[in-house]
Amino acid sequence: MKFLRSYNIDIIKLKEGRHSFTFEVSDEFFKFYEAEEWIKGSNITVTVNINKTSSVLEADFVFNGTVRLICDRSLEEFDYPIDLREKVIYKYGAIEQEISEDVFMITKDTSSINVAQLFYEFIMLAIPAKKIHPDYLYEMDEDDFNEEGSLVYISDEKQELNMEEQEEQNSSVLPVDPRWEILNKLKKKD
Repeated sequence: MKFLRSYNIDIIKLKEGRHSFTFEVSDEFFKFYEAEEWIKGSNITVTVNINKTSSVLEADFVFNGTVRLICDRSLEEFDYPIDLREKVIYKYGAIEQEISEDVFMITKDTSSINVAQLFYEFIMLAIPAKKIHPDYLYEMDEDDFNEEGSLVYISDEKQELNMEEQEEQNSSVLPVDPRWEILNKLKKKD
């Protein structure tokens, strides 16, 4: 896979100490992973800082840039900022295996590591499940965001509460037919 080779880091040639590598994540990257249906473009620079010791490789990933998404509400395209840091540790061992989501075991004979799959996973996790255009964010409360300021979601319960509030406001303006009042009393008992 020629495309994937461009995301290889030759670790066998590295001396102990700190090393830095820069990669570009473009539209071709998401076409390879078949994510171009909902990611319409990207301009992301990834810097991988590696600290090599005799027993481990510590890799710090720094992502900066944007991805072009489609709003779930309006179907308009917008640029979503990607600004994140991740860390992965590669330990030397007898066999190559994934120990946990951020710790991998590699052998001393491993000549290179490919970081493309990690890039893809980190970027996908940085994109919110509900993609909302920034023009429509004013309609949301602070409860819709996590502590880092990223959009989480708007719950159906919250939407129902907003609809009930609107109904109450509308009912205070218009006189209510007495027949409906009796039905509302039955509804409120449940």
